[in-house]
Amino acid sequence: MSEITTPEGANSQLGQCLKAARQARGLTLKQVAERTGMALSTLSKVENGLMSLTYDKLLQLTSGLKMEIAELFNPAPAQGRPVTARRSISRAGQGQLINTKFYTYTYQCTDLIGKRMVPIVAEVRARSLDEFGPLLRHAGEEYFLVTSGRVAVHTEFYAPEILGEGDGIYLDSTMGHAYLNAGEAASAKGVCLCTSEAPDLYDQLRQIASRDVAPLADDELPP
Repeated sequence: MSEITTPEGANSQLGQCLKAARQARGLTLKQVAERTGMALSTLSKVENGLMSLTYDKLLQLTSGLKMEIAELFNPAPAQGRPVTARRSISRAGQGQLINTKFYTYTYQCTDLIGKRMVPIVAEVRARSLDEFGPLLRHAGEEYFLVTSGRVAVHTEFYAPEILGEGDGIYLDSTMGHAYLNAGEAASAKGVCLCTSEAPDLYDQLRQIASRDVAPLADDELPP
């Protein structure tokens, strides 16, 4: 007996993987049957999770489709989220800068629009909330990793925390927050990853960063 009938739904992963592999190749079930020499009814039952296949039949199937057998046991990508294959490289010293008296934000990978996260290299100079101004609030969540110096993190509902090099914090961005320089150096540095469902998060953060503070020329920034 080359096929094994199993309870409905028991082989749903195999069926989903077979369907995904077939669709990725632009094939109908009939074409798969023709290429593999397997019965159309068998393939239909497999895709619907009603039948499993013995090892020799799996080899027959994958050989006919010229695919690796492992592809039949890896879950298909979530429906509605196809692989986009997007990528963007940020080189040292590159990015879109927003310079103010108390901080510098360098936005990375700005050539990609509609990102699910916004990577920012931050340089923090303000040492007090009076210098920094009102706490920041924006959509989404964020992670801040200190790469040099010491950073004091002020939030709306928690006592301030001091982060050293290598320390990080993950927080709800809708909660008021501010990053201040708490070290001896002229500035502290870190990497901030902001995430939001809002497609215009980059513009939101750029407006927040530029609020009521005139940008400085390069020769006015601290060394």
